[in-house]
Amino acid sequence: MYICFIKMAEKKLIAICQSGGVFRTDKDGSMTYSGGEAYAVDLDTETKVIDFKQDLAETFGYNVDDMLIKYFLPGNKKTLIMISKDKDLKRMINFFANADQVDVFVMPNDGATRAPVISTAPASRSSRTTVSEAVVLASSPIETSQTDNETNPLDTVIQNDDPLLSLPYDSNYENQHNKAAIQWENTITGVEQRFSSFAEFREALHKFSIAHGFRYKYKKSDSHRVSVKCKAEGCPWKIYVSRLPTTHIIRIKKMNPEHTCNGVAAKAGYRATKGWVGNIIKEKLRSSPNYRPKDIVADIKREYGVQLNYSQAWRAKGIAKEQLQGSYKDAYSQLPYFCQKITETNPGSLATFDTKPDSSFHRFFVSFHASISGFQNGCRPLIFLDDIPLDAKYQGTLLIATAADGDDGVFPLSFAVVDDETDDDNWFWFISKLKSCAPISQPITFVANFTKGLQDSIAKVFGGECFHAYCLRYVAEKLNNDLKGRFSHEARRLMVQDLYAAAYAPKVEAFEQCVQDIKAISPEAYDWVVNSEPQHWANVFFNGTRYNHVTSNFGQLFYDWVSDAVELPITHMIDVLRGKLMELVYTRRVDSNRWTTTLTPSMEEKLKNESLKARSFQVLPSESSVFEVHGETVELVDISQWDCSCKGWQLTGLPCCHAVAVFECVGRNVYDYCSRYFMAESYRKTYAESIYPIPDVDGPVEGEGISVIVTPPPAKRPPGKPGRRAKLKQARSLELIRRQMQCSKCKGLGHNKKTCKEVVETHEASSNPEVLTIQMDEDMHTDDS
Repeated sequence: MYICFIKMAEKKLIAICQSGGVFRTDKDGSMTYSGGEAYAVDLDTETKVIDFKQDLAETFGYNVDDMLIKYFLPGNKKTLIMISKDKDLKRMINFFANADQVDVFVMPNDGATRAPVISTAPASRSSRTTVSEAVVLASSPIETSQTDNETNPLDTVIQNDDPLLSLPYDSNYENQHNKAAIQWENTITGVEQRFSSFAEFREALHKFSIAHGFRYKYKKSDSHRVSVKCKAEGCPWKIYVSRLPTTHIIRIKKMNPEHTCNGVAAKAGYRATKGWVGNIIKEKLRSSPNYRPKDIVADIKREYGVQLNYSQAWRAKGIAKEQLQGSYKDAYSQLPYFCQKITETNPGSLATFDTKPDSSFHRFFVSFHASISGFQNGCRPLIFLDDIPLDAKYQGTLLIATAADGDDGVFPLSFAVVDDETDDDNWFWFISKLKSCAPISQPITFVANFTKGLQDSIAKVFGGECFHAYCLRYVAEKLNNDLKGRFSHEARRLMVQDLYAAAYAPKVEAFEQCVQDIKAISPEAYDWVVNSEPQHWANVFFNGTRYNHVTSNFGQLFYDWVSDAVELPITHMIDVLRGKLMELVYTRRVDSNRWTTTLTPSMEEKLKNESLKARSFQVLPSESSVFEVHGETVELVDISQWDCSCKGWQLTGLPCCHAVAVFECVGRNVYDYCSRYFMAESYRKTYAESIYPIPDVDGPVEGEGISVIVTPPPAKRPPGKPGRRAKLKQARSLELIRRQMQCSKCKGLGHNKKTCKEVVETHEASSNPEVLTIQMDEDMHTDDS
């Protein structure tokens, strides 16, 4: 529970924020707060609202964006006034210039009907610090001299508070708390039992009370001792704990374990906190990371007789996740140490990060030495760029660069976490770092999206040393979106299908036939294709070498990995990806050492298929290096230039069926004419180096601190229901297009008969006699003519 008192001395304000104490309610209804640990927040009359919120957020662990501040007007305890801007804060100070006190409440920004979860009671220029009303954050200690039949003003506030804080008693509780009784009946064992902190004792006490069916209240609570008794009138049960001198150990010194109340007080209803629910579900969440809030609600109801709503379960899950995984906020502060450990444990790796002027996180980049070495020694000069939106607490985007190994498997080269993918500067920064990880002499082909920021970044960083192939998936997506609403689902599906065929076409004639097929469906679509820069996506016009890879969906491996780690703190997510990489490199190295073939398995299979086709071909002998091969078509093969007129050899790097027929005719070894990147030996070089574990991911030990400060980026809470994760963008083909709605009346697209404008217009015309007469006259004129 957190209480804040504000004193004004001349022009200075001091907010005294307390936790761990107790409320005391006298017979006249007045309340005071005593005990606990205090925190001071300095203010003055020029303080900005955002600064005040920031101080409260840092002190109590709240998010500034999720915080609302409200207060009661003098003499009005029914209407809460919002403080949303600096003028509001000054106005509040002016209202209470001569008042003894003012009750200010801080609450989460979950909607106007939510009641406060933190009570702050600032006084005015007077030095009084008494509290007349307050709100309990957790199962707050309350001591009162009232009888059970009297109304406690604090109870009134609690009843209007977050349902998570005070839950109605369930009549089936006795039948539903069996698991709690079995699990928690010995969390309190008696005198001399020890705890590491008062928080651990309070948690154990809360569970113990549920297991044994009673409620309790605090008689005394401060930083050195806690005294608790049963809430039932006349029940002798009580317990007293205190801190062991010169240590942090908490010990039970006295305890009367006898109850005479028979759990009567429990029928008033148990209070459940987010932390309490989080502790309950923590172990299940460990084994089932996809434990859904609605399942949490059902399980807590069934096993403990406590009713939660969806939002309460979602917040409790967040607390449990942080307990298991560590703090999201702390993970950002550990990035400098984490980068240092990456380079220490994996020498030759590149790990770096950037912050903004306010020290908030901007971006992080890593490429492990095993990836850098593998790309240089065994991979084709071909890099795929893609991005994955991260549905985590602080959002962000994962930028990835992958290559293709000799078996056409995904080879992760590097990745980065950035605060905003739409920021062109982030792509430029990522590609600049990537260049130092790919220092090869050959021109590199990039397969990526065609956004201007990405296009310009590739050109600026690599200049004439690269080629940019547009990912056909994005080209097809743009075609589909630009034509949506003007063509039927089937027409658009055929156009996208023809677009893919045009991209793969090995000859100009085949390309022209495909685009003519599009033109037959729509001249407009034909013009779109012609103006879409085919030199960047069609095989027949592309000047670089992309080995017939037309899409950047090599990032699918990362999509699968990130789906398991996206909700982890940033350092843990990065380390999960590192672990996946480590396992991938090791597994492929072990597997490739068992191979007995010259080429990698998939390339051997492709070459075998080409050999089967070659058996029916006729080769005309020649004294030169150029041969004529007859089959369904007649092709010319130049073995000295590794060239065939069918273009299959040049596009893939493997001899086509016509070239294989020539080799068999002249007795040449076909493996001598295969790209070196497809050799099993090159594949083994790709995975020759290892990726090593990173110890102490959670941060440095004492004395190893790093002076660089990194704070989380501004949180961008996604729209929609809390806890409902947005699906990661999948690397998919657009050959299958979602069927578009079609009106059964006018046959138009994008609407149905209920919303059809043509039907509405017809109805309006029929209800207007003048319009109807004109229409009838026109119809008659048409008939006469």
